[in-house]
Amino acid sequence: MKKKHTNTSEWDTVIASEHSLFDVNFKELWHYRDLLVLFVKRDFVTVYKQTILGPLWFFIQPLLTTITFTVIFGNVAQLSTDGAPKIIFYMAGITLWNYFANCLTTVSGVFNANAGIFGKVYFPRLIMPLTIVISNLMKFGAQFLLFICFVVYFTFNHQITPNSWMLLTPFIILLMAIISMGIGLILSSMTTKYKDLNQLIGFGIQLFMYATPVIYPSSSVPENFKWVLDWNPLVGLFEYMRYAYIGIGTFDSNSLLYPSVFSIVILLLGILVFNKTQKTFMDTV
Repeated sequence: MKKKHTNTSEWDTVIASEHSLFDVNFKELWHYRDLLVLFVKRDFVTVYKQTILGPLWFFIQPLLTTITFTVIFGNVAQLSTDGAPKIIFYMAGITLWNYFANCLTTVSGVFNANAGIFGKVYFPRLIMPLTIVISNLMKFGAQFLLFICFVVYFTFNHQITPNSWMLLTPFIILLMAIISMGIGLILSSMTTKYKDLNQLIGFGIQLFMYATPVIYPSSSVPENFKWVLDWNPLVGLFEYMRYAYIGIGTFDSNSLLYPSVFSIVILLLGILVFNKTQKTFMDTV
């Protein structure tokens, strides 16, 4: 029996049933860029549409958290800040951590949160995780601006000494976005089948914060627990943040080697699992 070959060059769109698990159609993602922008605008409007202070919450939330951490961990618990002013020390960690935690939490629920629209209309499913990363990037930008204001203030008061490593910030944020998205894609695929994970993710992220130098410097960790930091890909990013903007701790370019490799591996693994799950998730979600 001869196979009949069909010429698909005359069609604008070809829907095929078989794709590689690593298949990412960047051309198709670009074609749906207007939908991506629409979703980003929707997320921004939805969150603050019926609030009194609106986008001011971008600044209020990290500021209140910083004050709380300063009082509890800085004044009551007397945790070390390596000689840096407490408020700028905690704000550096909180600003970076909020972006990571928000992206990871929201991406991990992307299938459950968007089951309705996924079941009705076709578009590249990766649009939704990208929307989350970009939407949170806008929030991070506002919080980062607040952080910069504090950096300028403490610099003029000669309490901190920022340096030229600050120019590397876009790359650091990119690594943070990739790592959070990669882990989130894996978790989102697992939560479609194992509903209990939805309850554990928030708790797990909270625990992970204590395994990351957000409220303490790496130098204060006892030697017998240093191995925890060695395996944590976020450590180098937080050490960078404080070294570049506050001038404390130690940092060199080699500190970014592990996070860079980890981000690539986790993103590829996340895409593999995500592509496999998206074909059948409507049967389990």
